[in-house]
Amino acid sequence: MNQRKGLIMREIRLDEMAQSIDLLNYVFQMSMSIHKDRRFVNAKSRQFNEGHAIGWFDGSQLVSQILSLPFEVNVHGKIYEMGGITAVGTYPEYSGHGLMESLIIESLQSMRNEGQYISYLFPYSIPYYRKKGWEIMSDIVEFQVKDTQLPHYAGLNGKIRRVDPKHEDVVAIYARYAQKTHGVMVRNSIAWNEKFQEDFWEEKFIDSDVNLQAAVYYDEEDVAQGYMFYRIMEENYYIDEIVYLQEEARKGLWNFVSAHSSMVYNVYGKTTGNEAVAFLLEDSEIIQKVSPYFMARIVDVKEFLLRYPFIGQNFELQLAVSDRTVAWNNGTYIIKMKDGNLSVQKVSETLNANAVHLTVQTLATMLLGYKRPTYLERIERLQGRAEEIALLEAVLPVGIPTFIDYF
Repeated sequence: MNQRKGLIMREIRLDEMAQSIDLLNYVFQMSMSIHKDRRFVNAKSRQFNEGHAIGWFDGSQLVSQILSLPFEVNVHGKIYEMGGITAVGTYPEYSGHGLMESLIIESLQSMRNEGQYISYLFPYSIPYYRKKGWEIMSDIVEFQVKDTQLPHYAGLNGKIRRVDPKHEDVVAIYARYAQKTHGVMVRNSIAWNEKFQEDFWEEKFIDSDVNLQAAVYYDEEDVAQGYMFYRIMEENYYIDEIVYLQEEARKGLWNFVSAHSSMVYNVYGKTTGNEAVAFLLEDSEIIQKVSPYFMARIVDVKEFLLRYPFIGQNFELQLAVSDRTVAWNNGTYIIKMKDGNLSVQKVSETLNANAVHLTVQTLATMLLGYKRPTYLERIERLQGRAEEIALLEAVLPVGIPTFIDYF
């Protein structure tokens, strides 16, 4: 238990849920009620039971809070435990006292203790979280396709079935997808619950009875190869999520959308930022917007590097990492690969001159592949000798992260 200026930091109890929701309502100008919005409250209750919720209290009044949730993510084929940050907020009259800074440090320490060496979050302020060590790691594409632009693909031998969104084939498809897709959530029960609580088109559906629907594409062997979550309302089709394991399934799912062309005028959708939506359509002159989506942070540099799937059998490089939020990451690390065996040593608490210098947030976006070392060096986000930068380019796996979840 920590104390500061008459305030106390401690875990938030389940019976203090109303205060937590009041704080979120005030900070984010929401209108949820613990008495009326049981679906939302039940979801938050599960989160509080499954995660680590801590806050600052002024007497018995909750004034600042943060919640971390236990997830898993695929990083270039390696599965990492990940701490997902959410429900962050402080009443304005308590801002400027470092309350959130201390909650973030406490959460990072808790993640480190539990083996969660990477953290994701959806930022309400990218500059704020950059200062705390997070960096952009994925984009999201929002698109609009007119009914006259919908594609039709001939020669497919599979079929579509409409199923319950929680159907076992949907879960199985996503599990296969997550095992082979860099950056994504390896969904546990918490992640699936979050997926079904999420309402990307909230302004459209919040006062309606339009429920999430699912369509699955089965190949000619009757094996499920892709699915789509969608809704139809007011002569528009809304794609919430589309996941496919092969090109035939992608085409089959878009044929299913096209089959609704007599019912809708527009198709609105969202997908990962590295999905070439426009390019894959015959008529590519669609409306499309790409925006930064999630941010990532390395919680423990040494432990993250020890599990990272570097390329190559023999190499050695030095990284000098600075982290202005938590002290344990500051220092110089020697990474050695000898005959395919990786070792990582923190050789100094200071930043050695002959190492590649970068911040912990730049390290995250680089190791996740959102931006490459040469580009980061060009925009002065890292500094090092040319041969060290070239080595980094050679030993880091290639691949831009995909992330389609929200929490």
